[in-house]
Amino acid sequence: MSVDSNDSSSSGKPVKLTAVIAIRTATEQFGSLTGRAPEAVTGVRALPEGGWSVLVDVLELERVPATTSIMATYRVDVDATGELFACERLRRYTRGTTDM
Repeated sequence: MSVDSNDSSSSGKPVKLTAVIAIRTATEQFGSLTGRAPEAVTGVRALPEGGWSVLVDVLELERVPATTSIMATYRVDVDATGELFACERLRRYTRGTTDM
């Protein structure tokens, strides 16, 4: 799902890739690419080139009890049109752990 800068909203203005749209497109494309549904978005920041970098948490290995399941945080980068151009796993952790 890309956002074409030539597209217009109902007001006739070009559609701008906002953080909300970037999160939506990044999570949809990540899910399509990996077959895993993101459970949470834990960060978002604008990139100097005009795109966005989104951090998503994903269930990688389900276990019982759920607090022992393996989670992962991925960085998903989308360009200014909303196209995914980079994806990287940053860390894996047990669901029940916390950062200090």
